[in-house]
Amino acid sequence: MISEALRRGVDLVGALLLLLLLSPLLALLALAVRWRTGSPVLFRQVRPGRNEQPFEMIKFRTMREPRAGEVRELSDGNRLTGLGAFMRRSSLDELPELWNVVRGDMSLVGPRPLLMQYLPYFTAEERERFRVRPGITGLAQVRGRNTATWDARLALDVEYVRARSLVGDMMILAETARTVFAREGVAVDARQLMRNFDEERRDRAGAVHR
Repeated sequence: MISEALRRGVDLVGALLLLLLLSPLLALLALAVRWRTGSPVLFRQVRPGRNEQPFEMIKFRTMREPRAGEVRELSDGNRLTGLGAFMRRSSLDELPELWNVVRGDMSLVGPRPLLMQYLPYFTAEERERFRVRPGITGLAQVRGRNTATWDARLALDVEYVRARSLVGDMMILAETARTVFAREGVAVDARQLMRNFDEERRDRAGAVHR
């Protein structure tokens, strides 16, 4: 284990360096999103962070607004732009989360933040994932990414929290770069993934109370 002060320092320096190095790419992506998708360029959503405290996570917007007569609940596949699909497959839409790291909402490495409405569905053991800041990438993302089951992914989150180390974080970051370039385990329709989580956990809760 390393001290939280040291971890925070590594996160801050790493995120600032990446923002500096990637600033031309970030500017280009922002212009591309503005041109192809319109305003706003950034997508903002409240997620649970450390100790389940809410924060506003930011990404590049990948979906167009509903057209006249459409409902917002359409699947990603119906509203996802070509540019948005490319950004999701390459994880470029996640780059603005570096600003969340600078602000202290997130870490470079940690459990991925899910949605606020799923908080009641976590088991006591799975809630250990909230002992640390959520991450841009994590152990679950390099061991199956979006193709692993929810139980497996949450178990990996807990495993990470219990054994996290600076060396381990460096290994996860290196493996993340490899999986992103290889585009392994990517699910473009993230909303369907969230529905699967919702349905799985609701079914489990119903079974417990029957």
